Amino acid sequence: MPAASQTPADVLELDLGAPAAGGACVARAPDGRVAFVRHGLPGERVRAVVTSETAHFLRADAVAVLQASVDRVEPPCPYAGPGRCGGCDFQHVALPAQRRLKAQLVEEQLRRVAKVERQVTVEPVAGDVDGLRWRTRIQLAVDGSGVVGFRRHRSHAIEPVDGCLIATEEVEAVGAERLRWRGASGVEVAASGAQRLVSVSGRRVELPDVEAGVAVDGRPVRGPHGLRHTVLGRSYEVAAGGFWQVHPGAATALATAVLDGLDPQPGETAVDLYAGVGLFAALLGERVGETGSVVAVEADARACADAARNTADLPHVRIRTAPVDPGTVRRLGRPDLVVLDPPRAGAGIEVTRALAGLRPRALAYVACDAGSFARDLHVLLGAGWQLDALRALDLYPMTEHVELVALLSPGPL
Repeated sequence: MPAASQTPADVLELDLGAPAAGGACVARAPDGRVAFVRHGLPGERVRAVVTSETAHFLRADAVAVLQASVDRVEPPCPYAGPGRCGGCDFQHVALPAQRRLKAQLVEEQLRRVAKVERQVTVEPVAGDVDGLRWRTRIQLAVDGSGVVGFRRHRSHAIEPVDGCLIATEEVEAVGAERLRWRGASGVEVAASGAQRLVSVSGRRVELPDVEAGVAVDGRPVRGPHGLRHTVLGRSYEVAAGGFWQVHPGAATALATAVLDGLDPQPGETAVDLYAGVGLFAALLGERVGETGSVVAVEADARACADAARNTADLPHVRIRTAPVDPGTVRRLGRPDLVVLDPPRAGAGIEVTRALAGLRPRALAYVACDAGSFARDLHVLLGAGWQLDALRALDLYPMTEHVELVALLSPGPL
């Protein structure tokens, strides 16, 4: 049971409505306050325990289902449920229904923030097994005795686990969850194909005899020090601790969506903002050819080093270590194409306004948060741009998260 004072007022019978951000459903408490209830489904009647409250709303966990949805299933993970591991939001939801809920969340953000009415379909992506076995990287917390687990929802408390069903078989082969990590504060395990990588925040600890690279406090101490990935026939290397999409099919799905939407032509100029290790920059460089050019902008120096290595055969691709801010954007000139792949906070209003002024032929916006994307989209639409296409990809099954790829054009002057 989640932590909450066990007075009668803290246990409520609620009728659940639409999905809300955070993996919850919206309900109305008897006192009129809005309640955000996790572990439920729209249309269900549940008994819920209040986990926190403010003057205006409650947070609660459904601990008993009085009237169940037809989309409810038994969670495959033994650590899922009220007060347990906070990593998955939808273990109790059938996979097709998960995607419908995500689509509703995106549509609601578009309607409320961007003032856009648009029907969204969340597409499956090859690489998982019925929504499981897709995380190529996991981050584990460690308690004072060296036992590892995942954080509970909205808590620093640790739920000890001996395995993770959404982690890939390669990650699980390391066996990190079954080891004691005394003196460490966190453990990260990442895998790609047959290579496995373990990074530890804290003291060095004994590892099992597996093919693995090790980094302590983010510094590699034993090879392999990087992981290799192949996307659309092109090889990439990512240093230990570097960012790469965690779903095995994500990079290929995103790259295909971006390239199909932009349709880069030989001789065109392109800009890749928040370029990371150069996933899009390298593929754009192949397509625009030596008569074209690509500028990749990334603030993280280590990612830029990876990007430079991953585009070393493409001299017309330039890597710039710089923050993506309005000044940087305005100095980009007049590119034909722009790829925008910001972190969860989005590009932001000022950067988006600067981008609107560049007026490239087309812009691909890759977004991992529907709310921040809708905010930035509203800025572009207000500047006369048009939304030509929008795809939603299910890169994070069993969670509320979804990846968006939007194609936009500046519209007539």
